[in-house]
Amino acid sequence: MVRRHFPGRDIVKVLTDHSYSLVGREGSHVRLRWNPPNEHDTEVRLVTVPVGHEVGGDTLRNIADQCGAEDFDAFCEWIDRNR
Repeated sequence: MVRRHFPGRDIVKVLTDHSYSLVGREGSHVRLRWNPPNEHDTEVRLVTVPVGHEVGGDTLRNIADQCGAEDFDAFCEWIDRNR
């Protein structure tokens, strides 16, 4: 069974370990930015993560969408594997 709840800090750690950079913080939320390599035909991705909370449900789905994930379960497995 795929885990679908993660501490926000774990999500931020995984994303920053995979080319996302911290660009801002507002309250308990951080903003991360991913700049695609030159060979990518995608646009810059901005992701907002609540770091002081357990993240799941629609919030985790929104983060996966902001990251460009096409498969939510695969995204959750990736977070779990890399945290």
